[in-house]
Amino acid sequence: MDQAGVLRRIGKAGNEPYAEEIAVRRGRRINTDIKVLAVTSGKGGVGKTNIAVNLAYLLSTMDRRVLLLDADAGLANIDVLLGISPEFNLSHLLRGEKNLSEVIVRGPGGIMIIPAASGVQEMTELSAGQKLTLLEELDNFDEKVDVMIIDTAAGITGNVMYFNMAAKDIVVVVSPDPTSLTDSYALIKVLSRGYATHHFMIIANMVKDAGEGFEVYKRLSSATGHFLNVSIDYMGYMIRDRAVTESIRQQSLFAEIFPSSRASRLLAAIARDVCNQEFERRDDNGMIKFFGDAVVGRND
Repeated sequence: MDQAGVLRRIGKAGNEPYAEEIAVRRGRRINTDIKVLAVTSGKGGVGKTNIAVNLAYLLSTMDRRVLLLDADAGLANIDVLLGISPEFNLSHLLRGEKNLSEVIVRGPGGIMIIPAASGVQEMTELSAGQKLTLLEELDNFDEKVDVMIIDTAAGITGNVMYFNMAAKDIVVVVSPDPTSLTDSYALIKVLSRGYATHHFMIIANMVKDAGEGFEVYKRLSSATGHFLNVSIDYMGYMIRDRAVTESIRQQSLFAEIFPSSRASRLLAAIARDVCNQEFERRDDNGMIKFFGDAVVGRND
């Protein structure tokens, strides 16, 4: 990335709210040669990080070189999920104490992880300089990467907005909980009206079956269709599965230790679509179930 160009755009943005985020949006984002997905949510507790990490692992099993950024900068959720204690983290990088290669740790499947700090309050709202430092480190990273997944914090804070804007594709994880639907709508509203972002992808998580997953998508799509100028693609659904609960207890990935579980098969189908840039939906037997707003069939 042309860092000088980014700085010039920020300067021209003057006192606009979130000037640095707008500058990134107007110029290049993170390295355009790789696929960059932000996995985000309007509220916590919807399984966003679990999906992000398992998706990264599954992509690695499909011969993709994956970089996973824990962008919940002050809470280190990925560390907890995987039971790892990295020596260095994002805070060391942004303070200039370590470079990106020194901070990255290897996870299951060889995924490269940029760990967040744990309990570091100043990391919860990064400065413009810190954000530019991260972009510069990513641009200068000399290891080959095919896909980068950004696991954002939940909500609508400045950090969440920034990391969503730095990605090419935004994946919103939403559960059937009414508060999740409401908060997801709020997140999409802020990104669309405040940051000129008009395309989103949805994963319905913690649903009982395909029908409930698609109903979650329809409810959110209907609300945004009435009030916001955005398009929403349905990537798929994830059911409640004991394999997921057990993997969390073991601080492991369900896709790794329970590869034959239904949750693993459903997420693998989404991972294949990410690889192929296809968003037609299949059930866990490989049959096409959904395409856009059309319900093709329900076997659950």
